[in-house]
Amino acid sequence: MTESNLPTEESSKPLIVQSDKSLLLDVSNPLSDQCRIDISSFAELEKSPEHIHTYKVTPLGLWNASAAGFKAEQVTDTLVRWSKYPIPQSILIDIKETMERYGRLKLITDEIHGLVLATDDPIILTEVINSKSTQLMLGDKIDDYKIIVIPQERGRLKQALIKLGWPAEDMAGYTNGDKLEISLKDEEDFKLRPYQMHAADSFNASGNGVIVMPCGSGKTLVGLSCMAKSSMKTLILVTNTVSARQWKHEILKHTNLKEEDVGEYSGEKKLIAPVTIATYQILIKRLKGSYTHLSKISEEGWGLIIYDEVHLLPAPVFRMAADIQSRRRLGLTATLIREDGKESDVFSLIGPKRYDAPWRDIEAQGWIAPAQCTEIRVTLKDEERMKYALSEPDERYRAGSTAQSKIQVVEAICNRAKEDGELTLVIGQFIDQIEYIAQRLNAPLITGKTANKVREQIYEDFRQGNIPVLVVSKVANFSIDLPEASVAIQVSGTFGSRQEEAQRLGRVLRPKKDGRQAHFYTVVARDTVDQSFAAKRQRFLAEQGYAYSIVDADAIIFEDIKRAFDKSS
Repeated sequence: MTESNLPTEESSKPLIVQSDKSLLLDVSNPLSDQCRIDISSFAELEKSPEHIHTYKVTPLGLWNASAAGFKAEQVTDTLVRWSKYPIPQSILIDIKETMERYGRLKLITDEIHGLVLATDDPIILTEVINSKSTQLMLGDKIDDYKIIVIPQERGRLKQALIKLGWPAEDMAGYTNGDKLEISLKDEEDFKLRPYQMHAADSFNASGNGVIVMPCGSGKTLVGLSCMAKSSMKTLILVTNTVSARQWKHEILKHTNLKEEDVGEYSGEKKLIAPVTIATYQILIKRLKGSYTHLSKISEEGWGLIIYDEVHLLPAPVFRMAADIQSRRRLGLTATLIREDGKESDVFSLIGPKRYDAPWRDIEAQGWIAPAQCTEIRVTLKDEERMKYALSEPDERYRAGSTAQSKIQVVEAICNRAKEDGELTLVIGQFIDQIEYIAQRLNAPLITGKTANKVREQIYEDFRQGNIPVLVVSKVANFSIDLPEASVAIQVSGTFGSRQEEAQRLGRVLRPKKDGRQAHFYTVVARDTVDQSFAAKRQRFLAEQGYAYSIVDADAIIFEDIKRAFDKSS
């Protein structure tokens, strides 16, 4: 930040730091955008109403910042620089002490003893040794500063240590997997962008960790760059078969690898090759009570494992990750948020956040499309309000989010998009709702039951513009490459899932050939839990600098009727 951007008076500063380490950001302040960017490297947005956004500084957020190279002084200086009021010294000291906990324990390789846990403070080591959670993972004590670690407990020990408040820095190195010569093609139209190179370099310097980049910004290409750097057999774990085939397409397009070098391990195929792309679903499938596929895959000599959409990593794959800590591990995601609260397991087992590209920065550079986010509030009819009022508490979200009153506004947006030549995605959570919408719009529908071959054909027809509107279930939340989609309409979602909101916006963020803006509409039922959950879902995108304008459904419908009238006359 340049000096000219700094506030000149305390009263003009946009931030209030509270004693519980929550941060209140005045979004009406002209300096709030720059402040938001500065604090987002170590604080997470919790609430985002119209005027004041609330962030929280947590130990995990501070440890991720430490792992990414931030010093405690940078964090405290940022808070002092932006805070409207003096910050209690105790908070600044606590932040500094918390950040300095990362790396006080280190996992290293000793020529004599093998895997060792080392520290510069014997008292810390004593605390760890005397914890019941670590006793079965440790061997003999070497001296006051070192203790032997049972090699196969490397991952689980890191999980235990972070729970003790002493996140270990893993410097023990990696077992080189089977060699595989991988190189990126030298193509005129394919060069890694500066932020992609920075992300790949951040990972390669450590050999483990997570890269966080917006949907549509080229996370796959970062993965390919890391594969080329390691030049070893690589396992790529993905969310579904469509994603697996997109990865394979990119690998064959941009690297020297041939068809026979890349295998798919999914519900449809079971081919293990030097580069194998496996779905999470097949790995967690039980056969006679055991994870047969997971065991088979784990036996291979992988040198690098890439976890695509790492925020969706299922529990059995976490266990696999704990068992293979000697392999290089790269996580790719648009958001590190996990709705199950297992962010610390990602930190421990895949690695800390190594690079985080702010969405608005990538947009400003022209690498993703600018997006306008709009919440459209629908007033329920009397019979719908009565149905909602009579619903059991656990059924009210469904009653509100599937209200028939939403349909007319969806049709109005689709009509306008079609006239403007924009391809539109309608995304919903409830199958009966989206089946009805697809029928009303005379549009194809993709759900989890749609065969992969049919999905791929529909996606291709949509990309070519042969289908102007496509209705999709939550299967389209992630890893679907539809670059020309410029309008997304969300009619229902998974309660208050922030990660889902980010993924759905991501479906329309890939840059358009004509440079047009993307539009993301979320249609909610006014005065219901549907509206409350929508506010929770929007938190992550608000943290990235996206503001939702709120529009009444009647205005959208009136505009559609007026357009139709003008056209007929």
